[in-house]
Amino acid sequence: MTDVMRSEAGGRGLRGKVEERLGRGNRSPLGLWFWEIDRVLLLLALLLIGIGLVAVAAASPASAVRYSDTAKSFPPMYYFYRQAIWVFLSIPVMLVVSMMPTLVARRFALTGAGIMLVLLAIVPFIGDEKNGARRWIGLGFTQFQPSEFLKPFFVVAIAWLLSLRARDPDLPLFPITMALTGLIGGLLMLQPDFGQTVVFVTVWVTMLLIAGTSPKVIGALGGVGLGGIVAAYFLYNTARMRIDAFLFPDPDKAMSDHYQTDMAHAVITGGGFTGTGPGGGIVKFKLPEAHTDYIYSVIGEEFGLIACMIIAALFLALVVRVFVKLLDEEDAFRLFAASGLAVQFGLQALINMAVNTGIAPSKGMTLPFISYGGSSMIALSIGFGLLLAFTRRNPYLKRSPYSVRLNRP
Repeated sequence: MTDVMRSEAGGRGLRGKVEERLGRGNRSPLGLWFWEIDRVLLLLALLLIGIGLVAVAAASPASAVRYSDTAKSFPPMYYFYRQAIWVFLSIPVMLVVSMMPTLVARRFALTGAGIMLVLLAIVPFIGDEKNGARRWIGLGFTQFQPSEFLKPFFVVAIAWLLSLRARDPDLPLFPITMALTGLIGGLLMLQPDFGQTVVFVTVWVTMLLIAGTSPKVIGALGGVGLGGIVAAYFLYNTARMRIDAFLFPDPDKAMSDHYQTDMAHAVITGGGFTGTGPGGGIVKFKLPEAHTDYIYSVIGEEFGLIACMIIAALFLALVVRVFVKLLDEEDAFRLFAASGLAVQFGLQALINMAVNTGIAPSKGMTLPFISYGGSSMIALSIGFGLLLAFTRRNPYLKRSPYSVRLNRP
């Protein structure tokens, strides 16, 4: 009995120390962060990152074989080891950004948007060329893609501009945000990067819709977008080649976009519902970019279509969680910024999965937190850190879903 009592006392003592350090009465920055952060969102992000490490480990041997030659040979787990390093660096970045107060996070994002916009403008001139595109700036040991970092910063910048309507309803925010989006789209087309252009424009239109822009304006933008795609087909070689390769495949062209999507479909269905098991995939060795753009297909072959459905459900749960949490948000800026970041995150995942399943043409877009890539991992961690910062809530603050006020920047 004495041993039991001592054990219970020890347990209460341990719990007491934890409650003392991270209890709701703790007003330290770490204590406030622990109780204000959305721990479900954080758990979903960490779960996706963990799945990503397993997926990169599965895809690494195929990519190592494909990119090895007589001059340079990569070990089978080369990409996995590098991705583990990027994850080790990215998680602390995400946590630090999530601890920023709203004002600090906004200033950080606006400053980053300005810097990345300048870098995006010079990429076509100094960037490293890969597969006929200049999207990366070489840093010696790795490559840096400004457009990946600009995406979350762009969302915050648009959110800040839209939130200014409460101060001055006469501000021409629609043409200002349209000009900014058009500038970024033009710079991306120079690289060329049609897929990222679609993401920026779609996120901008969605944020306008959330901000209460007239349905007539949204409809007009839809018409302009349709006309833009038609014009791009006739005037923009990259868009025309992508659309032609997808709609009118050439069976004699082994490395066409349609070849890649067809091969991705063959890989993702190669394992059936339960998969071949870790390391058991064979068709993945024929797949270009198995560790980046088509990692979702590798997951399908080795872990089954059930695993693919679970991953899709995790992305959906993350986006839904954000929007449910924002139902009673009273701050216009936080509402626009968090919803825009959730849309950007979910849209990128949706496009990647659509390409892997053959629904959409190849766009060279990674699957968030799962695909291999240093720029992508760090940029997504910054973006998700901002999302966590803007969804932090005082647990004692009572809110009503019917008292939303969009009158604060």
